[in-house]
Amino acid sequence: MSALFEPVTLRSLTVPNRIWLAPMCMYSAAPEGPETGVATDFHLAHLGARAAGGAGLVMTEATAVSPEGRISPWDLGLWNDRQQEELARIAALVKSHGAVPAIQLAHAGRKAATDRPWLGGKPLSIEAGGWQPVGASPVPFSAESQVPDELTVEEIQEVVRAFAEAARRALAAGFEAVEVHGAHGYLIHSFLSPHSNHRTDAYGGDFAGRSRLALEVVAAVREVWPAELPVLYRTSATDWLDGVPSWTVDDTVLLAKELHAAGVDLLDASSAGIDPNAKIAVGPGYQVPFAARIRSEAGLPTGAVGLITEPAQAERIVASGQADVVSLGRELLRDAYWPHRAADELGAEPRWPVQYGYTLRKRA
Repeated sequence: MSALFEPVTLRSLTVPNRIWLAPMCMYSAAPEGPETGVATDFHLAHLGARAAGGAGLVMTEATAVSPEGRISPWDLGLWNDRQQEELARIAALVKSHGAVPAIQLAHAGRKAATDRPWLGGKPLSIEAGGWQPVGASPVPFSAESQVPDELTVEEIQEVVRAFAEAARRALAAGFEAVEVHGAHGYLIHSFLSPHSNHRTDAYGGDFAGRSRLALEVVAAVREVWPAELPVLYRTSATDWLDGVPSWTVDDTVLLAKELHAAGVDLLDASSAGIDPNAKIAVGPGYQVPFAARIRSEAGLPTGAVGLITEPAQAERIVASGQADVVSLGRELLRDAYWPHRAADELGAEPRWPVQYGYTLRKRA
């Protein structure tokens, strides 16, 4: 049997295959008013199609735990009942297709309040609908970015509570896995990296101080999440910066061990995002070695991401033990039915919706 189509069990949750939909922002929620941050029919159709397409786990885009935690005014959120109500529709639809509904909880930190990427993604002034970003230290992301307000210890604890409250809402909405977004230069990553964290209090300085927020958020989420369901964590395994203080793969391995002890069940291994000038060696499967090293040295299951485009490539990654799952982003945008095509190529049984499958089998 294809390794890619073997079920994977995390705690008591079994995911039917190793092809997962990576979280990808769609910038399609209402930016203001009572529908702010609320999932729309677009999100329902988009995520439902990937579940019907055969992905084993379907994860929402980065879903902000507070209004100021959005990357843009058009992001999804989960801090009120209306947002929870519409996300529940998505979770139910995903589950009806045999996939696991998952949600990524996030806070954008100093990279918040930007325009939609197809309009340039530039920082938005308050007059244009933006807001004041916050961060570990008053260090802007780029020359164009606003200088973030440095969070006080009390405000940090409010962020931790916001993650926990959003996790409670996610559970009530029917999600079966929750992921803490600790990557790509957003708030948690900005605390981890010495490139952006210049604090001298308990949340800065050495590795223990810089990793404190990540571990506190995970502990708070784990406390409200059922013991039988998994908590995932997305990491930037490296900042891709040389010659300056930064976050490295060595740091990630150390953090992975602590996350594992804190109750994280799988590490979703991405990279970069802390500095727009980072030099990234991009190529097919370029981030897979991070997942492989973390899995080997930290003893924590991992997900591999980054230019995984072909079924045989994905099969090799899982079958060789480099990662436990592969998370596809752009490739599942190009082809929502990629998992079914992969099953055909690898000799597995596609999990077509019955409404499609009986017709396809009949024609065959």
